[in-house]
Amino acid sequence: MNNRPLLDDLDLFCAVVRHTSFTATARTLGVSNAYVSKRIATLEHCLGARLLHRTTRSVALTEQGGAVHAWALRILEDVEQLGEAVATEKQAPAGLLRICTSSGFGRNRVAPALSALALRYPKLEIQLELLDRAVDVIGEEFHLDIRVGQAHEPHLISRRIAANARVLCAAPAYLDRHGSPATLADLATHRCIVIRERNEDFGRWVLHGPNGVESVKVGGPLSASNGEVVRGWALDGHGIILRSVWDVAPALAQGTLVRVLPAYEQPADVWAIYPSRLSTSAKLRVCVEFIEAWLRGDETG
Repeated sequence: MNNRPLLDDLDLFCAVVRHTSFTATARTLGVSNAYVSKRIATLEHCLGARLLHRTTRSVALTEQGGAVHAWALRILEDVEQLGEAVATEKQAPAGLLRICTSSGFGRNRVAPALSALALRYPKLEIQLELLDRAVDVIGEEFHLDIRVGQAHEPHLISRRIAANARVLCAAPAYLDRHGSPATLADLATHRCIVIRERNEDFGRWVLHGPNGVESVKVGGPLSASNGEVVRGWALDGHGIILRSVWDVAPALAQGTLVRVLPAYEQPADVWAIYPSRLSTSAKLRVCVEFIEAWLRGDETG
């Protein structure tokens, strides 16, 4: 190694990897393509290794680049945590928080909580992404995933922040036309509106009921990858849905949706998923605790 790499160059390198493009990185950071190219070349010269395969459209990590990227992420995180550790008692939480969650829950519950959090801690920089797919928290460089349903990844830390369950329901108009199922097995003969969301098993509903845990294969002419669309179709009378209580509670209270097989439900608590202990990051700890209090109703902004 000829010289020690600059932290700013490591940060820029991680941004290029995240965006897979010099152009996109330059646009995001408000600098020129030439500047990005020069700093990456300087970093490669310092390390004595080629870090990126470049094409006209994108960039990809070399084998050595992958190792440097892993180290750079750890170094930058350690530097950020060092600053937080020194300033925790003197300053409000500050810095970047990259957060992901599913689209419906994100718009209706997480986004309002983060709005209130940002007002309380204006030095936080919050980036929220709404993703109705499985997320690689570490690989995609998220600090936090707010997930309906527990994490299955053993290398991540989980904290239950709100109780929740999914329930079966349908519009009165649908039940008037097709009748109400008497048993769980009857769902197989009904029009069920199925959703493909995150890690959910498409078309197979697993529920807890009087006989313990049971499953049923369901289907129907309509399916979607978005929960709000599915709820809207149910309200229009197209079929039976399995949705979170937080999502359908207003419709159930108004009578526009009716519980079906009310003895059955699917546990679907809300979890905060993150790669490092809360004790190591003041901003992450404050964020998780704030969202937990918000969902519990203790925080109103």
